[in-house]
Amino acid sequence: MPTSAKKRYLVTAALPYANGPLHIGHLAGAYLPADVYVRYQRLMGREILFVCGSDEHGAAITMRARKEGVSPREIVDKYHVLIRDTFQKLGVAFDIYHRTSEPLHHQTSQDIFRKLLEKGQFEERETEQYYDEAAGQFLADRYILGTCPVCGNADAYGDQCEKCGTSLSPDQLLQPRSALSGATPVKRPTTHWYFKLNEHEAWLREWINTGRLEGKQLHDPATWKAHVVGQCNSWLEQGLQPRAMTRDLDWGVDVPPEIPHSEGKKLYVWLDAPIGYISATKQWAADHRDNWERFWKSDETALIHFIGKDNIVFHCLIFPAILGAHGEFILPVNVPANQFLNLEGAKLSTSRNWAVWVHEYLEELPGREDDLRYNLIKNMPEQRDSEFTWKGLQETTNTELVGNLGGFIQRVFVLVHKNYGGLVPQANPEQTFRSGWNAEQETTIDRELFALAKKLEAMGAEVERFQFRDALRVLMEISSAGNALLQFNEPWKATLERTEEVRAVLFTAIQYAVALSAAMRPFLPFAAERLRTQLNLPPFEDSGELVALINDLLEGNAVLWPNHPINLPEHLFARLPDEVIEAQIQKLRTAQPPAQTDPPAPSPAAEYPPVKETISYEVFAQLDLRVATIVGAEKIEKADKLLRLTVDLGFETRTIVAGIAQHYPPEAVVGRQVVVVANLAPRKMRGIESQGMVLMAEDAQGRLSFVRPDEGWPVGFGVR
Repeated sequence: MPTSAKKRYLVTAALPYANGPLHIGHLAGAYLPADVYVRYQRLMGREILFVCGSDEHGAAITMRARKEGVSPREIVDKYHVLIRDTFQKLGVAFDIYHRTSEPLHHQTSQDIFRKLLEKGQFEERETEQYYDEAAGQFLADRYILGTCPVCGNADAYGDQCEKCGTSLSPDQLLQPRSALSGATPVKRPTTHWYFKLNEHEAWLREWINTGRLEGKQLHDPATWKAHVVGQCNSWLEQGLQPRAMTRDLDWGVDVPPEIPHSEGKKLYVWLDAPIGYISATKQWAADHRDNWERFWKSDETALIHFIGKDNIVFHCLIFPAILGAHGEFILPVNVPANQFLNLEGAKLSTSRNWAVWVHEYLEELPGREDDLRYNLIKNMPEQRDSEFTWKGLQETTNTELVGNLGGFIQRVFVLVHKNYGGLVPQANPEQTFRSGWNAEQETTIDRELFALAKKLEAMGAEVERFQFRDALRVLMEISSAGNALLQFNEPWKATLERTEEVRAVLFTAIQYAVALSAAMRPFLPFAAERLRTQLNLPPFEDSGELVALINDLLEGNAVLWPNHPINLPEHLFARLPDEVIEAQIQKLRTAQPPAQTDPPAPSPAAEYPPVKETISYEVFAQLDLRVATIVGAEKIEKADKLLRLTVDLGFETRTIVAGIAQHYPPEAVVGRQVVVVANLAPRKMRGIESQGMVLMAEDAQGRLSFVRPDEGWPVGFGVR
């Protein structure tokens, strides 16, 4: 069943760890796209529930508590409030923001664990795991540090290297050490419960790639992002393995105490955290005297997870496998994961304070919530990594919000007050004037309003496809058309001969303003409310206002009638002055920029390979070099050096065999932009036809690095 045919929507946003504040990367990755989507669906009159909450368990919490010398409870209480209030101040409109430390969540997680155990989905294993003799405890993945086997980072964690992004296990680390005491850990036996993820590989593969399960069409795979499917297939091609779902910890959800050997055991955070979506829904339903099961156990519900790309595998493979193994829950119809947001030319780094903290932004730039929302949505890393800069924020605010959108509204209100005393003018529906969409086209009010409705529909179609940057672009096209309507017709040059024409133009412009107030609501909720007040209209109830407006416009009906009084003009947005931006840039410069991952320059004594024989420009020009994105990667059996890559050229996808397996694991390359030789003759390697070549840089030690364009560069275009 397609998403549009569903009766209701359940939207989740990744539960943020309650061990620190939110930064702008969090917003761009999961929360703003989710908020835009939810607000739009409410304006279209659809039933939708938006749940989130603080993830208050796991090693990251206890590590922060140890660092600050307080209890885990003090940490989560502090940051839960800070995160919740930050979301509220930025206008992220959750129906409930819950906590995984709540008793209801513990009970829900334990009930699901029991059900899986009863159904034979766990295997109890005794294994040897790292133990810190100095601290007297077993070490969870995040309590183990060591050298990354892929990039050589000396401070990689036992579950992931944050420098190169590779997913790891503690046994893969070189020279492991305890994050608690710094001592070298030893191996000791311990018992844990392993979820039989491998037994779900076949149906997960079919469900991810075709959307079908047991003869039912559960989702449309064409609507899933290529890098999401690619990362899932990379894991599937390597073969899924049983995964431990318990840990030796003193903070978290207890393994149900009636189970033998459960003493001192907690549920793995990646088992209990996504269950937080379910417990949050339960709490919301209890608060509203509703039935939570209609959201989680009904085929009439569309479940959508908004996350960042580092959570793809958990939300697309592990959590769906848990839901499927349980047998009573629906699966997501989409997981529109975004990629990463960089900051001023470097990766965001919380440990080095290379970040824009959202609560500090709100305190230091009051009243500019929409400025930040607009910039982050415009630069949202939907398909590839993108970048935030303070100068870029100033540019989008001053040029697009103040100059374009705010400028149009200001001019309309000034002209209506000047010419008609602040009353919407009476207009002749047959009067012709020049269209805001085409300077050469004569139009009437009916035709212009119909064109406006179609543009609003186009904006909505982009939201439905999770293309929020494109949806925002369409919104600004409406504002630009409004400006053009005024510019083409020059109503400020009113004469007796043009009275009817000016009335028709300004009447139409006011309808544009009303339409913009509703269209802005998902993206710029604060400015939308201010515009609503200026139009002397009631506040939004988020209950179908946009769909009603579109239907009226399609029928040629005005949405604000003659003689309706509008309020005095006020600026919707304010310019961002240079001194404010410079202060923020200077503040950022006091932080330590993250270390770059580029290899060091060779010493002067390094031996450089000789330059090859000179070729003519004509020979070089025969090479067709194109920008592409790797959307899938897998190891080739019995070929230690080779990866099979699936690359997206925009106009087609290709298979390329690359000799990079000893430098990059498959999961570390999915989503990367690369440069490929697109017109290289196909060549069979290990029985696989390679349809091109990926360009790599090589240093004196034989290390390889991708040749890449600037972040966000469009795929399929040439390199010269």
